[in-house]
Amino acid sequence: MSVYFDNAATTRLDPQVLDCMIPYMLENYGNASSVHGFGRAARFAVENARTQIANYLQASPGEIFFTSGGTESDNTAILSAVKGMGIRRVITSSLEHHAILHTLQALERSGAIQLLLVRHDRQGVLDLSHLEELLQSQEKAFVSIMHGNNEIGNLNDIETIATLCRHYQAIFHTDTVQTMGHYRFDLSRLPVHFLVGSAHKFHGPKGVGFLYVRKSVQAHPLISGGSQEKGVRAGTENVSGIAGMAKALEIAYAGLDHHRHAVENLKRLCIQSLRSFIPDISFNGCSASLDKSLYTVLSTNFPDADADLLSYLDQRGFAVSGGSACNSHSKGSHVIRALQNGQQGQVVRFSFSRYNTLQEVRTLAAELSPLYKQVAVA
Repeated sequence: MSVYFDNAATTRLDPQVLDCMIPYMLENYGNASSVHGFGRAARFAVENARTQIANYLQASPGEIFFTSGGTESDNTAILSAVKGMGIRRVITSSLEHHAILHTLQALERSGAIQLLLVRHDRQGVLDLSHLEELLQSQEKAFVSIMHGNNEIGNLNDIETIATLCRHYQAIFHTDTVQTMGHYRFDLSRLPVHFLVGSAHKFHGPKGVGFLYVRKSVQAHPLISGGSQEKGVRAGTENVSGIAGMAKALEIAYAGLDHHRHAVENLKRLCIQSLRSFIPDISFNGCSASLDKSLYTVLSTNFPDADADLLSYLDQRGFAVSGGSACNSHSKGSHVIRALQNGQQGQVVRFSFSRYNTLQEVRTLAAELSPLYKQVAVA
């Protein structure tokens, strides 16, 4: 048996997406910058995908720029604010992805910015009153707050944050890597300046993503070279990946309500089953709240368990994680440490997709109970 519960790290490629991509690898394989027929076919695919994605987000095609994924898009947004607009006052939280934190910390060390952190409680809920205090400075600010946390699942109120930023004339960037394809966005109403998506988080291919840049601001290139993507992102376009990403978003949006209902049921059953089998289990952040967290992510804490719990689950065919895949070889999760809740034990993140089943969740819960007793520290 093999069960994949690590969908926050990456998702299975939808077969329809693969079917969409193959022609651009085997037949229409031209360079999108070439002027001959092969190149024109590739260019049509790129621009058609740009229009599709813009339409799903209620944006204009000229506001969508293709990248290699979330990390590059986040870095481009930050560089656009700091180097392109000359903003020195930057506000974020200690719970952000390392694509944000490591980049901003490096800029702070270089003296390029003043980095300020929004306070949060022990569940990771941001103090928006504190954010407003930080925004009241006379100096223009750049705010970077993710929509959904990839480790503990907390959903941030980006509508309120965007409204605060607009009121104080701040530039707002939000990483929606975990929520794109799982929630709807109307960028004609949501006043964000930069927004990020990555295809492999919604059953598209790895190595391709996009950056939304509101037309009222200008993106600053992270990579220099050719004139692709209007000079914002040099390099030959990943035509098959871009086409696949648009197809993946099309599928996600077409079945979003149905898929959300099904995945919410998986998470609900997982919470109930784990509590039944392991009464002393706890949940990190707002993870156990379906209203306050991603319906795809459940972050748990097994008290008195050692790190072998993850490897034992792997040996039994369950693919789970201890947090972000980007931190899997580091000294633990910066997000869990930032919560400062004093919990001892093993953190296990279960993350679900439309390809998971209720029976898989039941099997997981039944296997976990005796397994947890084996690895519990005496």
